[in-house]
Amino acid sequence: MNIFRLLGDISHLLAIVILLLKIWKTRSCAGISGKSQFLFALVYTTRYLDLLTNYVSLYNSFMKVVFIAASYGTLYLMYVKFRATYDRNHDTFRVELLLIPVAALALLFNHEFSVMEVLWAFSIYLEAVAILPQLFMVSKTGEAESITSHYLFALGSYRALYILNWIYRYYGESFQDWIAVIAGIVQTILYCDFFYLYITKVLKGKKLQLPA
Repeated sequence: MNIFRLLGDISHLLAIVILLLKIWKTRSCAGISGKSQFLFALVYTTRYLDLLTNYVSLYNSFMKVVFIAASYGTLYLMYVKFRATYDRNHDTFRVELLLIPVAALALLFNHEFSVMEVLWAFSIYLEAVAILPQLFMVSKTGEAESITSHYLFALGSYRALYILNWIYRYYGESFQDWIAVIAGIVQTILYCDFFYLYITKVLKGKKLQLPA
């Protein structure tokens, strides 16, 4: 554990809290991509299958449970409780265009060709691109609510902080995981345009708008 990982985890939790509060308080999931949330649920499910077989620490197990529970809770709110508010017309990204290449990468590039390691690699690769349906939806509608922008910024910041965590661990502990590092860099790059717009628009009280 180090300060960058801790701040990354806090940012990740903050993103989840912002999202759930947004849906619950407004009684609406408008502007949120159900497809991205489905992909995130798949990420946490495949990554944390070792929850009952590989104990690392209480903190580690707690975070795994929170991420899994929150992801499925979000899906419940979007597809069951507030399904009438879900904007299917704009959430049209074809997730198979992500799932098929990601599955192929996981089979080809992993730490060990075993079920658990392939699924772990799959989750890392998938998390790098899971936000694309949400960004595509924002681009298609042309704008994002401030609360949705805060959610995306916190989510992007989490991965950027994890890059600093890996740099710290590389120099401080001689630890490296190139699968996670490269996927994390790709994920952060996908947020770059959004980060710029967030800083120049949302933080100045303006609505985040993108070309439709």
